Amino acid sequence: MGIKKHKPTTSTLRYRTVLDFAEITDKEPEKSLLEPKRKRGGRNNQGRITARYRGGGHKRMYRKVDFKRDKRNVPSKVFAIEYDPNRSANLALLHFADGEKRYILSPLGLSVGDQVIAGEGADIKPGNALPLEKIPLGTSVHNIELQEGRGGQIVRAAGGYAQIMAKEGDYVHLRLPSGEVRVVRGKCYASVGQVGNLDHENIVWGKAGRTRWMGFLPHVRGVAMNPVDHPMGGGEGKSSGGRHPTTPWGKPTKGYKTRKKKPSDKYIIRRRAKKG
Repeated sequence: MGIKKHKPTTSTLRYRTVLDFAEITDKEPEKSLLEPKRKRGGRNNQGRITARYRGGGHKRMYRKVDFKRDKRNVPSKVFAIEYDPNRSANLALLHFADGEKRYILSPLGLSVGDQVIAGEGADIKPGNALPLEKIPLGTSVHNIELQEGRGGQIVRAAGGYAQIMAKEGDYVHLRLPSGEVRVVRGKCYASVGQVGNLDHENIVWGKAGRTRWMGFLPHVRGVAMNPVDHPMGGGEGKSSGGRHPTTPWGKPTKGYKTRKKKPSDKYIIRRRAKKG
């Protein structure tokens, strides 16, 4: 999929870029796989804001995506490649031999008419799903399960892929997009290939209004607030805060580690690569 630039007829169009949607083959989604998506505005079930600066945004319908790939050994054909407003990746609509329809994440190289299947004996082709222990070393995979039968939980964003580094007993070593190396049980399923829509990371929003369409409100800096609203607020002129960066509730941020000792720590062989 390519990137399209606009003629700078207005200041908002000068730097804005959009995808050309060349890969998209169907504009209308499959109605049987839609369900309403209600806006929460960053609020929890008590109505309290737990994620700040969320609200508004365009109306969306949720597409039910098959992350579990639990329809085993039933061949299917790719009927369409569709846009999904709820994620960066595109979706592939599968028509199974028994008449059922399902969405999966569209990997790089998958096109309309291709055959897709999930099962232990599946070929190593983009879109096919099989246990990690059955996939050769060096293969790129996505939509990876962390627990058997739970469905893919990691490596689902556009352009993402993990690489199978080694196999040791019942476990497989995976290098994730962040650079982290972790072990996952070999019985867990994963889809072959890299998630498509690689140009998503190159999009330039171009104007604040386009961010509002996505459901994000303006994010206010702490140093721009008053002392009553933020620990870094106040001061004469444009002060830099006068202390280490903190949250509005005084907790250190920007490099302060908040991760508690978790059961999953023992599965991490190498931590993710540090930025910079």
